[in-house]
Amino acid sequence: MKSKKFTIYTDGSCLGNPGPGGWGVVILDQNEVEITTLSGQAEDTTNNRMEMTAIIKALEWIHRKSGIEKESLHSIKIDIHSDSNLIIQTLNKGWKKKANTDLWSEIDKLRAWLDISWNWVKAHHTNQYNNHADELAFNAAQKAKASI
Repeated sequence: MKSKKFTIYTDGSCLGNPGPGGWGVVILDQNEVEITTLSGQAEDTTNNRMEMTAIIKALEWIHRKSGIEKESLHSIKIDIHSDSNLIIQTLNKGWKKKANTDLWSEIDKLRAWLDISWNWVKAHHTNQYNNHADELAFNAAQKAKASI
C-alpha cells in the first residue's frame, strides 16, 4: 500500500444537536479504489464535533496505517472532502476557530507537514463516497442513540 495519493471523504451526524452522534470516513487510493472505511460514535456531542472528529480520524489513519513511512508523509498528496463549509473555509481561508478549539488544535497538529487539499462537497447529493461517509456517520449515531 505505497500509494502516493489518498482521497478521503468525511462526514459527521448528530441526532439532535447536541445529542448522540457519529462520524464516518471513506479512504481511496491513488486509483480511486476504496481501501478502508472508519466510523465511530459519541453519546453526547454536536454535528460540528463529529465532522471534525471524522477529519481527525482520517488524518490519524494517514499517520499510523497508510503504509507510508513517517519521513515520507510530506511527499504524498491528500484530497479531503467534507460537506462542512465551516471546516473547509476555516482551513482554506483561515477563518477564526472560535469553538471546539480542542479539535482544531488536534487537526492542526495532524495536518502539519502534509500536502492536503481541502474540498467542499454537497451533502446528500450524487457523490457515492460522500454518501457512503454519511451512511457510516448516521449508522454510528444510531448506535450511539441505542446505547443511551
